[in-house]
Amino acid sequence: MKRSWALLLWIFFSAAALAQEQPPKLLLRAIHCLVVRDFVPHEALHDANWGYWVDTQSYPGSRVLYAVAYARADRHSGWVFSIFLSREAGHDVFNIQNNARFVRVRKGGEYPGVSFPDPPLGGVWTQGHIASAIRTIEKLEPFAISMHDARTLQEPASCQSYVDEK
Repeated sequence: MKRSWALLLWIFFSAAALAQEQPPKLLLRAIHCLVVRDFVPHEALHDANWGYWVDTQSYPGSRVLYAVAYARADRHSGWVFSIFLSREAGHDVFNIQNNARFVRVRKGGEYPGVSFPDPPLGGVWTQGHIASAIRTIEKLEPFAISMHDARTLQEPASCQSYVDEK
């Protein structure tokens, strides 16, 4: 009986580990838009660890994907992007609305645990939500993303940004 449970647990955790190795298509499509629209800084254009989280609460009626590109393996610093997700005429639209460089700090910082050397656009409310997203994403496993895979994605999305709206 104990062997059966051990085997079952091993299968479960092996499957979970394999599932985590593949980045979600939603994240790949978001990164694709960030790369083709030149939002990813040169320093992050190498294969990097990325994390993401989709917020469905902060903006009523909207879904916001927060993507983080970590500058280093220790996830101490990086870049964060907020991308509004929608559908238009049956197509997925990824609308890049904010970006910033961040550093995780133990104490202090403008927001608990996060400092913005290059702050995001918007006021305190926006920056607070972005800082909260960074802390949420940090608790999740990152995905190793090949920038080649992101550039040559087979399912590209409609990519828009706040730059288009000016």
